[in-house]
Amino acid sequence: MGKHKEKEIKTNAMRILDKNKIPYEVLQYECDEFIDGLHTARKTGAPVEQSFKTLVVQGKSREYYVLVIPIAEEVDFKTAAKTVGEKSVEMIHVKDINKVTGYIRGGCSPLGMKKQFPTVIHESAQEFREIYVSGGRIGTTLKLSPQKLAEVTGGKFAAITAEKK
Repeated sequence: MGKHKEKEIKTNAMRILDKNKIPYEVLQYECDEFIDGLHTARKTGAPVEQSFKTLVVQGKSREYYVLVIPIAEEVDFKTAAKTVGEKSVEMIHVKDINKVTGYIRGGCSPLGMKKQFPTVIHESAQEFREIYVSGGRIGTTLKLSPQKLAEVTGGKFAAITAEKK
């Protein structure tokens, strides 16, 4: 492998995709701290409607769930709770992100967390051949098939965002 480029440093998310022989593309961007998904999409040139953010919620049962939703939308907590079979769910505290997922805020990928939590991907992902999700590090975005993402995370598709007013 001749030259070593910095972007060859694999994240857990990439290792899982490699292990499962799932094709993906890596988009790198310069960024030192947390920026929201809209800024990330602008930096990578990824279409906003195909860009998804990864959120982690905790149910009444104390179980954790991963929600993958369009970056410009908000979670509908009632619907999300119903989808995962909980009475209610709420976002985990920012300070707990690393402890629960192994990732940091802004670099949280639906792939490669400390353990594989039940995952729900917003149904709109199915409209695209490829979607963009965090690669597991700030500055790294992965482009891959939503079906393959669901496959590898054991995820399901559902409408889990709030209605646009």
